[in-house]
Amino acid sequence: MRMIRRMAVWAAAGGLMLAMGGAGRGAQRTGSGAGAQAQQTVVPGLVPVVPRDERTISMEEEQAKMRNIERQKRLVEDTAKLLELANELKAEVDKSDKNTLSLDVVRKADEIEKLAHSVKERMKGD
Repeated sequence: MRMIRRMAVWAAAGGLMLAMGGAGRGAQRTGSGAGAQAQQTVVPGLVPVVPRDERTISMEEEQAKMRNIERQKRLVEDTAKLLELANELKAEVDKSDKNTLSLDVVRKADEIEKLAHSVKERMKGD
């Protein structure tokens, strides 16, 4: 709650300083003379908003595509391993009888459960 109030005070102070043309304490003007295209008010403690250009946006989109490709590749690998483990578990259970259950079967079932949970979370989206 305190942090929210503090942020609101900083935002109000920043807005007031911008409205006054940066005449407040600690404000600095960047750029000088008639050659400066846009002047920016710098307020200590606030992060300036930088406009994103076309190149930055396309680079971010490319990175997102690469992350999705890598995520899909890991999903394919993990589901193949999950299938392999499930088949191994079935084979081991088929070999055992109704009175015996080996510790390896329990461990393999636990490994399958962890991997299945991991795949499920990755499918939701990292």
